[in-house]
Amino acid sequence: MTFRPTLLVLFFIAFSMVHAQEIKAPKFGDGILNLKGKDSTWSMKVGMQLQFQTLARWDEDSSFSDAETNFLIRRARLKFDGFVYSPKLTYKIAIGLSNRDISGASKYTSNAPRYILDAVIKWNFYENFELWFGQTKLPGNRDDLISSGSLQLVDRSLLNTNYGLERDLGIQFRHHFQLSDEFIIKEAFAISQGEGRNITSGNIGGFQYTSRLELLPFGDFIKKGDYVGGDIYREHAPKLAIGASYDFNHNAVKTQSNRGSYMITDTGFYETNISTLFIDAMFKYRGFSLMAEYADRTADDPLAKNSDGSLTGDVVKIGSGLNFQAGYILKNNWEVSGRFTNIDFDKSITLKDFQNQYTIGVSKYILDHKLKVQSDVSYLAMNLSNDELLWRLQFAVHF
Repeated sequence: MTFRPTLLVLFFIAFSMVHAQEIKAPKFGDGILNLKGKDSTWSMKVGMQLQFQTLARWDEDSSFSDAETNFLIRRARLKFDGFVYSPKLTYKIAIGLSNRDISGASKYTSNAPRYILDAVIKWNFYENFELWFGQTKLPGNRDDLISSGSLQLVDRSLLNTNYGLERDLGIQFRHHFQLSDEFIIKEAFAISQGEGRNITSGNIGGFQYTSRLELLPFGDFIKKGDYVGGDIYREHAPKLAIGASYDFNHNAVKTQSNRGSYMITDTGFYETNISTLFIDAMFKYRGFSLMAEYADRTADDPLAKNSDGSLTGDVVKIGSGLNFQAGYILKNNWEVSGRFTNIDFDKSITLKDFQNQYTIGVSKYILDHKLKVQSDVSYLAMNLSNDELLWRLQFAVHF
């Protein structure tokens, strides 16, 4: 008899509820359940995220009646977080149940769907020092580090699609300190496998090393708003966060560093060193927000080759990207936002040389990012293929 992971999750929740001394029913947006052990040596908050999306896409040669349309569950996730033994030892588990989350089975993931998004333990071992163990997002670009439930537009930018690092398995070191009464500096460093999430068989190539430095000259944002899309909390004073990340993937075997597809040759895997640089900033003040990002990726040799020197057709996505997005939230919690993204691939690779995308979005925050409706329209201009028009509408609920 085969048990699905979702059934095991439900059993675990029910078991916890029976044996918990305290069960709190939180207000909407703060999780489904808050559980606390009898002796206060553990806690668990159970949450859920749902995103329902419809979209239509046209290219410049098609009519409105020829649109490519989709109705999809963009995200459906269960989330668990809390502490064990001490509030200084916390954990987070996120499980993806939609097809977009669980796709990607291969012999390196035990030929099974990739249910696990996050499975990480965080140990605050001394003052402002933390060690993280497990699978979670690497300290890369700001757009990727903003939760999918807190995005300003329907989804992330093309810069993140092409250059973002996303999740991997490994160890992370985190620290922050105050340079003055307001000036805060945050540091992060990670060592990971370099092949993305849920890899279970081996570690092809070398390791991946990621570091990030953040400067907050005017102090912390309200409710960690430097990683929330839009100025939903309406900062009373100007707030600015500036970040820079550098990632080095030694002997990487995928076309997007730790993402994309494996590069296969006649003798095995193609390996090359890949470096990625990110620079980003977030500014917020009284309902106005501005986010800017720059990415640049290089590789020792981006063209995968067989033993005789012939090209396999696999290439590393090298090049640069720019992303700017801004918005203003009205007092009735309607927001108008816009985004411009430029992707400029290196001309040495056999991909589209550049892409320019222009996006206009409208959002209604019914209960902040926990309950919202968003829609946007994007125009994508490309030099080697037809231009495209994309419309999306999304309803999101996040307990």
